[in-house]
Amino acid sequence: MTIRDDHILAANLATEAGERLLALREKTGFDDPSALRAEGDTASHLFLMEALTASRPGDSVLSEEATQAERLDPRRLTAERVWIVDPLDGTREFAEEGRADWAVHVALWERGALTAGAVALPAAGRTLSTLEPPVLPELRAGARPRIAVSRTRPPEFVRELADLVGADLVPIGSAGAKISAVLTGQVEAYVHAGGQYEWDSAAPVAVALASGAHASRVDGSPLTYNQGDPSLPDILVSLPGLAPTLLAGIRDLHR
Repeated sequence: MTIRDDHILAANLATEAGERLLALREKTGFDDPSALRAEGDTASHLFLMEALTASRPGDSVLSEEATQAERLDPRRLTAERVWIVDPLDGTREFAEEGRADWAVHVALWERGALTAGAVALPAAGRTLSTLEPPVLPELRAGARPRIAVSRTRPPEFVRELADLVGADLVPIGSAGAKISAVLTGQVEAYVHAGGQYEWDSAAPVAVALASGAHASRVDGSPLTYNQGDPSLPDILVSLPGLAPTLLAGIRDLHR
């Protein structure tokens, strides 16, 4: 096994899980969104767990859909390699016909750092990964920056931040779709402080960092993964040229 193999595996697993979710969407339809969401979460989780067990039997896995006992297994905290996965990021959007802002996350954490990751955007027909990191767009000269926010619960402080720095807010579904939007030029930043977990951001942050984007907590401190408590409540991902302005604005708002 080589380092490159992990990048390939992350991309392949995220892509295949996404294709299975698309097939499930097509087969099941949207008449019962709750059932579709539940089936999607379970089916994708089982596929990823089985695939990782088969291909990386010595590694640990932290999945959103794991049981509480599995998440609290102390062996994960002493493992050198931990896969952090979100089998279906954006379950609300997955169960809404016509929406493409949902994702599958597969990331690898090794000895304190994210080393590989992939975000599949199945309904958009693409996977962003550390295998071939996206080329970051340039900041748009003279244009108001765009900040991706939650469709359903945008933090009030992000509205205040947008007013302070002269930005526009763009509602997008899943966290993976929001961070991917930064990497593909749909927005210039993603700011969130309403509560998240490691699986919400590990894979897209791995890709963002590999692309040269800024990724941190909203106070500028590093994002850390494979912690005993997987809560990771806030995040800032942006084009590097915009990060100092946003961090300064956040500091001003919290004085």
